[in-house]
Parts: sequence; C-alpha cells; structure tokens
Amino acid sequence: MLGVVYGDIGTSPLYAFRAALLHFSADGIERWEVLGILSLIIWSLILTVTVKYVIFILRADNRGEGGILALMALAQRVARGDRSRGFVMLLGIAGACLFFGDGVITPAISVLSAMEGLKVASPVFEPLIIPGSVVILVALFLVQFRGTGSMGAIFGPVMALWFGTLGLLGFIELVQEPEVLTAISPHHAVTFCLHYHLAAFIAFGSVVLAVTGAEALYADMGHFGRKPIQVAWMSFVLPALTLNYLGQGALLLGDPAALENPFFLLAPEFLRLPLVVLATAATIIASQSMISGAFSIARQCVQLGFLPRLVVRHTSETAEGQIYLPQINFALLAGVLVLVLSFHTSDNLAAAYGIAVTGTFVCTSGLAILVFRRQFGWPAPLVALVFLPLLLIDLAFFLSNVLKIPEGGYVPLVLGAALFTLMHTWKRGRDLLFSRFRQDSLPLKSFLARLPQSRTIRVPGIAVFMTGQADYVPGALLHNLKHNKVLHERVLFVTVLNEDVPQTGADRRREVSELAAGIHRVILRYGFQESPNIPRDLEALREDGVAFEPMQASYFLGRETLVAAVVPKMSHWRQWLFTLMSRNAVPATEFFRIPSDRVVELGVRVAI
Repeated sequence: MLGVVYGDIGTSPLYAFRAALLHFSADGIERWEVLGILSLIIWSLILTVTVKYVIFILRADNRGEGGILALMALAQRVARGDRSRGFVMLLGIAGACLFFGDGVITPAISVLSAMEGLKVASPVFEPLIIPGSVVILVALFLVQFRGTGSMGAIFGPVMALWFGTLGLLGFIELVQEPEVLTAISPHHAVTFCLHYHLAAFIAFGSVVLAVTGAEALYADMGHFGRKPIQVAWMSFVLPALTLNYLGQGALLLGDPAALENPFFLLAPEFLRLPLVVLATAATIIASQSMISGAFSIARQCVQLGFLPRLVVRHTSETAEGQIYLPQINFALLAGVLVLVLSFHTSDNLAAAYGIAVTGTFVCTSGLAILVFRRQFGWPAPLVALVFLPLLLIDLAFFLSNVLKIPEGGYVPLVLGAALFTLMHTWKRGRDLLFSRFRQDSLPLKSFLARLPQSRTIRVPGIAVFMTGQADYVPGALLHNLKHNKVLHERVLFVTVLNEDVPQTGADRRREVSELAAGIHRVILRYGFQESPNIPRDLEALREDGVAFEPMQASYFLGRETLVAAVVPKMSHWRQWLFTLMSRNAVPATEFFRIPSDRVVELGVRVAI
C-alpha cells in the first residue's frame, strides 16, 4: 500500500522545499523565511491532505471506490436537471484530463530529482543525469506489459525503508537545530504571507508540490479501503514527511548554502550515493503508481463513454485491477521523454507540475460540495463551513500556479485541453450517433408484431446481435434480412450497459427477457472498473433457462461509416476528429472478447 498510495507524495521532499525557497534566494535566505516556508508546507499537509482528503473526501466512496470519476458518478446521481448534470460531467472530465497531465509530469520530475542527487554525491556524475533518467524511464514503460504483480512484492518494503529514512534523516538534523520546531506554529506562515504579499502568493505554486499525490489517497481507496489509508497516513507517512521537511529546514538554518540540494545534503557524504539509489527506487515506484492510475482512469473513461474503445490487457489471472493499455502506455512514455529532454531539471519542471495537481484539487472540492450536500444530506451551513475554506485554499494554490504558465505551466493545460477536446467530442458524437439510430431504426415491438406474418425463413443456429439501443431493431439484423432473407432459430439482442458503479454484482450482471419464440433480449451490465466479456456472460444464460452453445453462435455487428448530414450538428473539424477516433477505436470483437471467427460485420452509413 505504501508504494501505490503514497509513492507520489512520498517523493515530494526531493524537490518541494527547495523549489519554494528558490523564489527568495536572490539576496540570501533568512531564518524567518525558512520557518515561514516550512510552516506553509506543514499546514498544507495538515489542511489539504489530512483534513480534506483523509478525514472528509475518503467518506465519499462509490461502493468502496474512490477517484475523480467515481466522485463524478456520485455527483451526477444527485444533480438536478440536465444543465447540472452537464456541469458535473465537465468537472469530472476536466479532473480526469488533469490527472493524465499529472501522470506525464510525475515520472519526469520524480526520476530527474532523484538522479540530480548524483551531482551532490560527486560533480563527476552530472553529465549522467539526463541520459540516466531517460534510460530508467524507457525501461520502466517498456516493462509495463508484464504487470505490477512481480514488482508489487518489493514496493511495500522499499517505501517503508524510504519513509523510515526520511524521518531518521530529518530527526537527526532537527535535534541539532531544535528551533526549527517552532515552524509548526501557523503564525510563521501568516507572518511570511503578510510580509511578502504577492511574492508569498507566487511561492504557493511551489509549496503545493509538497501535497502532490494527495489525490492518490482517494483514487486508491478501492484497492486498500479507507481505514488502512487513514491509519498509515496519520501514524507513519505524515510524521515521516514532517520530520524530513523540518530536518531540511534545520539544515538551512545552520548552513544556508545547503539550498543547493537540502534533501541529499541531509545525509553524511558516504551515504549520499546509496541515498540516490534508494531515492531512484522510490521515484520509480511513485511513477509506477501514476502509470497504473492512468491505466485505470483511461479504462473508466472508456466504460463511461468518454473515450473510444482501447486495448485492455489483463496482466494478472486473479487481480481484476491489474491491466495494461498499450496505447496509453506509449503516449505517456512519449510525453515523459519530451518533458525530460525539454526541461532538463526538476526545478524547471516544478513550474509545470503544480497546475495539474491543483486543478484536480479544485474539481474534487467542487464535486464534493454537491455530494456531501445532496447525497449525504449535510446541512448547507456545515458544508460551507467545511468545504468553502478548503476550496479557497485549492483556488489559491491553483491561481498561484496560473502565474507560472509562461515558465512551463502551459504543459498540463495544453495536455488537458487536448484530452478534454477529445473526450467531449467523443461523448457528443456518440450521443448524436445514438440519437440518429433511434430516428432511423424500427421499434422492436413493431418488428416482433409483424414477424409472424412475414413468413421469414428460420435457419438453425444462434444469432447474437449487439445493439446499443435495446428497444430498437439492430441495423445489422435488418441488413441481414434484406440481403440473406433468413432469420436464425434463436436470436439474442445483446445490449451492454456501463453503469456509474465500480463493479456490478453477479445478481445484476444479466437481465434476460423472452420477446417471442426463440427471441430473447439480454442486457449485460458492467461497472466502470470492469472489462466486458460477452461470450463468458452469454454462456451463463444457461442458469436463466436459455440454451446457449458457443460453437453454434454467430455474432452480427454493424460497422458504421460516418458521413456529414445535410445540416450537420457538429462543426467540420469535430466531425473529422470524431471520425478519426472511430476509425482507430479497438474493434468491438477485441474489446468485448468475441471470437473473430464467429463474427459477421455489416456496413451501415450514418449521417450526423
């Protein structure tokens, strides 16, 4: 759990404290400035992570699952009206897009900051920082297809050693400068802000680096449960982080020149190279947790209808959550390498990092206000008392990072905007497509009423027609009747519904109803963390009294060819983008795990 949940926030001491102090280093660092920044970091950990996430947000679970999309699903249930639901959807998509931006930047900044310890150990190693970082990152992404199962066994021990080392190094240093303990008092943070005004506000953009990874506490709740995450944070992770930041502050109080790299200079000279090795291992684990999170979020986006079908490969025979998405993996790798080769140092990347994290914080707070007010029935004054101050803190962090857009903050914004455009275009296009199907299709009731008089020839076998509209006749069936003039003895109309819950229980997986002799409607429900397997679930129809022989089944799918309508409902560029995404979507046979040798595809032209 330590590696998956706390990997990102656990590696923040490598760069957060130094990045915040660099804003005020031009004329030297004074003691009260060190104490002020320390106080801001400690109280950010207390308010943003402990109070907001650990105490409150972790309560908002969607059947045990957390994360921005799970929270969005909760909020959509209680949103009133299409406009409110649309706004909630936009917040959820925005948060997911920024999470992907975070997933690109985290591996780059984490591995770079660890490798920069080489030049602290010896200046001779400085030319190896960039090449070494590239080699580590490429290797990390290339082994993703093997899954995290083999690596997971060492995640916990390595991160336990890492947090233990953080706390020990900090404790040894603060014993020599006990004055640094006064930074726990918030008056140092207040004094610092009152003195510097705008400069302090700008420094918030670096202070927030200390709480990056807070979203992972919520996103990984489904894997480990609320209580273990809360206990681990309060009893081990928070004390270790606090001790390390205090230790770095104590070091700077005694030696301001240590600002060069206060983290690695905490260690004795003979231990710095081993500390670089340990830090590199910790950053690899932190990167791995973000990559795995990006895979999970991408699958959720597909299941919720925000992205086209993607290749999803399961890397474990027992763990449903261990998946590998090759398209997402190589997109992340390309983005990470571009960042490393463009920004060169973790200090430069720090400007790009914060805006993705703080944007997700703001989206989470906005959705939480709606969920706690309407889903949990909290009184409006209580919701305002708890969440408005937290939202104001998130907005302060976000706006301070907006000031860093010219320095690199544009990176997650560009990534987020591009992903938002893709997701919104796909969602809009699919809605228009289904609307067009409903207009052009024959209602199922009318078809069944005419069937006895039609004298249609029934041939042996089972025909499975996949349809997204359960109440309308699939276009593939009409084309089959038109060209082949036959209907199979047994017909299954199969509709897959993606629900806003993580997983659908076995009791709700299938809904079967007999429409006519030998004709059944089958509705299969899947949660947003599940991968559909149509043949497996159709075989289970025997439990419902419907005979299904896999070797007798033929699957009929419609392949849509999109063309522009006379009066198009999407702009030309969005039509082009939607068509491009449709063409590159994973075939339904692969996504639904349908045997390719049992599939019949019939083309359909659809104007939108």
